[in-house]
Amino acid sequence: MASKKLRVAVIGAGAAGLCAARHILTYSDAFLPPVVFEASDQLGGTWVYTEETGEDSEGWPIHSSMYHDLRTNLPKEVMAFPDFPFDPSLPSFLHHSDVLAYLKSYAEQSGILEHVQFRWQVDDVRPVLGDQGTASGWDVKARMRRSGSMQHISEHFDAIMVCTGHYAVPFIPPIRGLDSFQGCLLHSHCYRHPEPFAGLTVVLLGAGASGVDLALQLSPVAARVVLSHQGPPVCGLPKDVIQVPRILKVEKEMVVFEDGSALQPDALILCTGYRYRFPFLSLAQLGLQETDYGVGPLYRHLLAPRYSSLFFIGLCQQICPFPHFHCQVLFALAVLRGRCPLPPAAEMEADAQGQLDRYLREGGLVRHFLRLKAQQWSYADELAQLAGFPPLLPAVREIYEATRARRLHNVGTYRGMKFRLLGPDAWEEVWDSGRDSEGDGSAE
Repeated sequence: MASKKLRVAVIGAGAAGLCAARHILTYSDAFLPPVVFEASDQLGGTWVYTEETGEDSEGWPIHSSMYHDLRTNLPKEVMAFPDFPFDPSLPSFLHHSDVLAYLKSYAEQSGILEHVQFRWQVDDVRPVLGDQGTASGWDVKARMRRSGSMQHISEHFDAIMVCTGHYAVPFIPPIRGLDSFQGCLLHSHCYRHPEPFAGLTVVLLGAGASGVDLALQLSPVAARVVLSHQGPPVCGLPKDVIQVPRILKVEKEMVVFEDGSALQPDALILCTGYRYRFPFLSLAQLGLQETDYGVGPLYRHLLAPRYSSLFFIGLCQQICPFPHFHCQVLFALAVLRGRCPLPPAAEMEADAQGQLDRYLREGGLVRHFLRLKAQQWSYADELAQLAGFPPLLPAVREIYEATRARRLHNVGTYRGMKFRLLGPDAWEEVWDSGRDSEGDGSAE
């Protein structure tokens, strides 16, 4: 007798959700077509640009953190899904609109669109327990976002893939006196253009990707740009961008830094990252909890040990996102198809806790636990080995590391490079102008 085909709910139609849907459709022998719940009216997740901030016209929160002139800080040669390359004629570092166009093409060519339920907000996901106390499936409640009315549904699924991203809920650091600031205060989530800050003194808190990018954008128009952070000096910023220690406190008009210096800025922009948020899940019921780094314990940063048909795709940070999603999705589907047996729940919980303990013993900060950085490659290789799919190409890692080195050397010029893949483990780089760079990145 043929085994039952599984019905999977995918929550979110950003890059991770589209990747999940594509591969569910590929394994049509094991899965029914997915149901993709998307709260907005279009696919793309954080790559959908809108001038709106805060809430939309219907009072729903704006999900995207995209600003008007954003270009990727990773080249397309390492950003692409392994089975769907970008148009080679595009520059390596893309405008956000090119990435959205890529995701739309990915969805269209994969036949995903007909399975996306737009403007459906998932409100509740809970396990249906069988006789032995294990999950026999999931009940999902959702509502249609429609002006003037609301339609509700409740449906049953065999598995859940949470693909809601983590760039929508700003993290506001606990700075003494922050609420008293009398200038313009916003999070980078709500930044769109540099022009409103023309002629102003602006303090940026945080030197991650957003903080550095905003410093580059604001420098030509602002009267003064101050980048406040705790790391080593950022190389390649315009000379008029002043770098200072972290903010100690705010006293109405004044911002006081940890070295005792103070400034009276017109605007304070918090480039302080985001929080993980899953309002449709009762984490305690699932044996999970909110942590300083997000949610845990998760086996392989991916699945709930006590409910192994619940997967969180794309929680990790400082990675090549689309290839990372690809590996996580293929591992999850191998688990669901019975091709990748899992240890007992207690062993998976112990494994997740052990990984966190080792990370802390090695001096890692708990809030940075999901920042994989160089560990992303061994992580992806392990998923590929366990689930039996091809590993990521060596060239992807090499180009990623080359880009990172260029960015550390000069944040203002590294996007001038263009990379070319010559094979699985060979590549080269040239300037976009066509002038050859010094040497190339071909594997020896």
